[in-house]
Amino acid sequence: MADLPTPDGASMPRAGRIARTIIVTAFGSLVATTAWKALSAPWRVDDFPEELAIKVELLPAVFTLHMIAGGLALLLVPLAILLRRHARLHRPVARAAALVVLVAGVTAFPVALVAPVTWGSALGFCAQGMAWLVLLALGVRAIRRGQVARHRAFMLLMAAATSGAVFFRIYLALWAIFAQGRGYALFYAVDAWVAWLLPLILTGLWLKRRGAWPGHPA
Repeated sequence: MADLPTPDGASMPRAGRIARTIIVTAFGSLVATTAWKALSAPWRVDDFPEELAIKVELLPAVFTLHMIAGGLALLLVPLAILLRRHARLHRPVARAAALVVLVAGVTAFPVALVAPVTWGSALGFCAQGMAWLVLLALGVRAIRRGQVARHRAFMLLMAAATSGAVFFRIYLALWAIFAQGRGYALFYAVDAWVAWLLPLILTGLWLKRRGAWPGHPA
């Protein structure tokens, strides 16, 4: 069978296309699962580990708001990107995504800082919340100025930071399997930084390689 064209005009073998579909489907399933857990979290607090149960007790409204907004952000941010070529659908979804990212980003600070597992993890979650808010503000400013390419780049970077919620749980699950409980506090702190910072850096490098970095003349 002939190679299939890609959006960039190159060709992609059938095997490559199948592999890409499998990867996207698998990660999409992880995103949906993580979003569902976040959205349903306020109604299953009895199953929470002690470090989260304390936060729920001290910040019941803020914690609930953060989890619901974060779960919606996991769904709406990639959906807005997928709908970027359909303006009538993209605009309302993007506005809803911006709203939930704003709420999730603002509420990330008290949730992280109140009764933290470690101060290293608290600072990591705060840095993720700040990255969310800064990238959102830059993206909104860019689209208001008609800078579509810059807006898209900032939104892709924001999506990368958002994916940290998924990777955080993946790494934590792998640690539970292979580390058998050793070094929990240290790993949790490292995970709070690496989970979102690594995809953010990789996305930035990918944008730069394609000439789509927000500071690029294109």
